[in-house]
Amino acid sequence: MDRGWDIVRHNGPGQVSFWFIALALGVVAGLGAIAFRFAVEALQAALYGTEDVNMLASWAGELHWLMVLLIPVCGGIAVGLILQKYTPDGRVRSVADVIQGAALNDGRVERRAGVASVLCSWITLSTGGSTGREGPVVHMAALASTWMANKLKVDGITGRDLLGCAVAAAVSASFNAPIAGALFALEVVLRHFALHAFAPIVVASAAGTVINRLVYGDVTEFVLPGTTTVEFYLELPAFFLLGLICGVVSVIMMRSIFFADDVETEVQRRLNLPRWLRPAVAGVLLGAIAISFPHIIGVGYETTSRALSGELLLREALIFAIVKVLAVSITMAGRMGGGIFSPSLMVGALTGLAFGHIATGLVPDASSAFTLYALAGMGAVAAAVLGAPISTTLIVFELTGDWQTGLAVMVSVSMSTALASRVVDRSFFLTQLQRRKVALAAGPQAYLLGMFRVKGVMRAPNDPRAADEVLCLEMIEQGLYVQADATLKTALPLLDSSTKPFLPVVTMDGPQPVLQGALFHVDALKAYNRALAATAEEEHS
Repeated sequence: MDRGWDIVRHNGPGQVSFWFIALALGVVAGLGAIAFRFAVEALQAALYGTEDVNMLASWAGELHWLMVLLIPVCGGIAVGLILQKYTPDGRVRSVADVIQGAALNDGRVERRAGVASVLCSWITLSTGGSTGREGPVVHMAALASTWMANKLKVDGITGRDLLGCAVAAAVSASFNAPIAGALFALEVVLRHFALHAFAPIVVASAAGTVINRLVYGDVTEFVLPGTTTVEFYLELPAFFLLGLICGVVSVIMMRSIFFADDVETEVQRRLNLPRWLRPAVAGVLLGAIAISFPHIIGVGYETTSRALSGELLLREALIFAIVKVLAVSITMAGRMGGGIFSPSLMVGALTGLAFGHIATGLVPDASSAFTLYALAGMGAVAAAVLGAPISTTLIVFELTGDWQTGLAVMVSVSMSTALASRVVDRSFFLTQLQRRKVALAAGPQAYLLGMFRVKGVMRAPNDPRAADEVLCLEMIEQGLYVQADATLKTALPLLDSSTKPFLPVVTMDGPQPVLQGALFHVDALKAYNRALAATAEEEHS
């Protein structure tokens, strides 16, 4: 029995028994995603007094303006107090933190801050925050996989695959999108398509989809009017152009969020505002906007559906898109929680609809329905924001049930992601991490050095191959040393520029460095090479 568990811990993804664990985790993550959706809808219905939360924007437009203003403010206060008590930095954890956990923490995420973040996102989405639910459900799934990974005491490879299983199931259960759920976990979270991870992730994704269909039936998230066809030879250049425009829109959206975050951080610093008040200030701004533009409230599927159905005029589509970007920026900069995927779908659909109105108006006899441009725009903006062209293309098809327009969507998605990836660090999530000085965008060769502490690679003084102590002390006097708690990312450039084969390793006793050992250049390179080899083996096995 112990040997069986040991095989699962260290070679889990290759074992059939692991697939049953993936199935169980998929059921748990799927149930969690559905429960989160129910919880958001229940609180929204209670606060806004509507029986149909899918028509929340229309209902909110009829409410007294004071209620529309105060609900986000109260939500912001609640979020701020929770973050103040349960997180060290007052920041909601999201998909970026799941990606970081996969790359740097053996597939684990923070538990205390993670639970608080899910609670904050629930409050945010229920009280007028302008974000999506995919971020919270992905992080909630990561919490479940972290618990299981710790319980089973699995290694990094198995922990990451458990994380991928949970994420796939959560996305599948949220959107009834089994193919996209599996590919999202591989493309966005694990960032590889290794064969050993594929089977268990597909099993978990299928489990999540079954949970969704048992609750909601086999229905798509959005219903398109009639059929959509493309006049391929004449219209493909228009979809190329739409893709480039959507790439620009996605960059504007991402840059707006980061700019708003910088502005709010600076205002908070200058006014010396308490950390818990930051989400409340964002709530005031969101409530004020929602009085005139209630479509910004929550996930925004009503407005997205209206865009895909062609119910909005050109002017409405443009204004709604601009206001939505503003609202998303305020929500995320206010540290209120939620995801970026649903807002990007809405902004993309509105952008595509606006483009479609113009394109079909200029060449009406050689154009398909302008709603097709809304569909392509939805995929193009979302793909560029997520940095995930494959899974986003598929999730658009699965959300709408329209597989006849594949070429139009693919062309737009390819153009938008190619453009946006040259301006940001590949995706919104990786750019978020880069702003926190966590460099994952360039791949393992860039971040692996930061995972090794010098004290774990150095040769201690009692090592038979230790450096000469007298020479080490002389080098310390010359200022040539590295601290024990530094990483190889700091140490290797120093070794490269040194004429010596090693550097003394010290700890600081006040201003005085105390010798602890020596870091040899060859040892640092061997550790780095072993890590690269292990990563390559995981990604290609």
